Amino acid sequence: MLMMVLSDMVSNYINILRFQLPYLNITVLSLASDYRSKMTDITLISSSTVRPQIINQQGREKIHLTPFDLNFLYVDYTQRGLLFPKPDPETHFISRLKTSLSSALDIYFPFAGRLSKVENHEDDTVSFYINCNGSGATFIHAVAESISVSDLLQPDGSVPDFSRIFYPMNGVKSIDGVSEPLLGLQVTEMRDGVFIGFGYNHMVADGASIWNFFKTWSKICSNGQPENLQPLALKGWFVDGMDFPIHIPVSETETPPPSNELSPTFKERVFHFTKKNISDLKAKVNSEIGSSDHKVSSLQAVSAHMWRSIIRHNGLNQEEKTRCFVAVDLRQRLNPPLEKECFGHVIYNAIATTTVGELQGQGLGWAFLQINNMLRSLTNEDYRIWAENWVRNMKIQKSGLGSKMTRDSVIVSSSPWFEVYDNDFGWGKPIAVRAGPSNSISGKLVLFRGIEEGCIDVHADVHATLWSDVLVKLLADVEFMENVTVT
Repeated sequence: MLMMVLSDMVSNYINILRFQLPYLNITVLSLASDYRSKMTDITLISSSTVRPQIINQQGREKIHLTPFDLNFLYVDYTQRGLLFPKPDPETHFISRLKTSLSSALDIYFPFAGRLSKVENHEDDTVSFYINCNGSGATFIHAVAESISVSDLLQPDGSVPDFSRIFYPMNGVKSIDGVSEPLLGLQVTEMRDGVFIGFGYNHMVADGASIWNFFKTWSKICSNGQPENLQPLALKGWFVDGMDFPIHIPVSETETPPPSNELSPTFKERVFHFTKKNISDLKAKVNSEIGSSDHKVSSLQAVSAHMWRSIIRHNGLNQEEKTRCFVAVDLRQRLNPPLEKECFGHVIYNAIATTTVGELQGQGLGWAFLQINNMLRSLTNEDYRIWAENWVRNMKIQKSGLGSKMTRDSVIVSSSPWFEVYDNDFGWGKPIAVRAGPSNSISGKLVLFRGIEEGCIDVHADVHATLWSDVLVKLLADVEFMENVTVT
């Protein structure tokens, strides 16, 4: 029976890989063999649906989606994971996690809903909204007795291929939320640790919202239901005068055919920026820009360093354009501003653009200024115009893994300001945080706070996804490596 379970699990993961990597069966088989070697003792214990205790949300059953949300229809569920020390089995932590999750979903009720699709036959369009019907979140319990913490946390910062088995919702896209849960969680007991991996629909929530949810869930699990909890503040933002629900042409919601384009293999690596690394980068920026008008942000200095270094090895011509996408939290930038901790997806992908020649020839300080000036110049009007243009010229991004964007761009997501290491479920704080394999394109940079006590000015981790050849060149790049710590 156990061998049948393992065989089914291996087959499922091979199918997932074949879906994610349709362009190279050899890669699939190679990765599959790595999975088999690490799945000897992986057992699925249970898969269940955890529902909130409160189903009726008193008039808040339907959440309309903005252009910023709907532009993510074909984006994979965002995946993150926390690694914990192993708790005492006598604590019955699995049942505690499930019970407290039900209570947390009472508060964060959109995660327990489903995406609803409405067909508008009068104009051959469809509309979507979040139906807060209490259908529940998926909770998976698995055991991986042959895998230890040291297997997962490689000394050189590399991320092993087998790590993706710790994440649920592989290959699930936002539009699949019509039938799939909007939140999936997988708790995997390892030999000497526990990994809590999760995947969530990015149209429903952003990084700030999911980590606020985790903070509440962990507090309930550790200390019980807190008193005087405030109702969830939904984002409640829409462009004045824009009709909703937004009607999307049926053609824009049709699944694109699988790409047959060949592409190099992606590799993941975690780069650690120590206090000295960040201090040196900021000093270099200051010396190059020679101006007191700009306060040098540690986050932007690290992003500029990664942008210059990766593009240097991407084989582009000097006159080609290169872009740095930065996920910007809109909450306090809108006019009037939203509540700082309101729930939802309130992210705008701002873009700094230049040429490869300028990026490499002008230095780190100049690259920093491209990011800094772009972020400082953003206004409420920019967001309004973007939303109106999106509705007027509706084009949902469906680019494949081999798209040109993966050569000329870097994408900076998440934030070291998220307090990921404060999530204590009752048996100790996390010992590591990781990004899952979803939305894997070369140049994807997921930023986390380092495990040391302190703020971004002290330390940060960058979980980078890169093409193998780019990573090899990057690790041999003296200019890059002298300002980063691999281990």
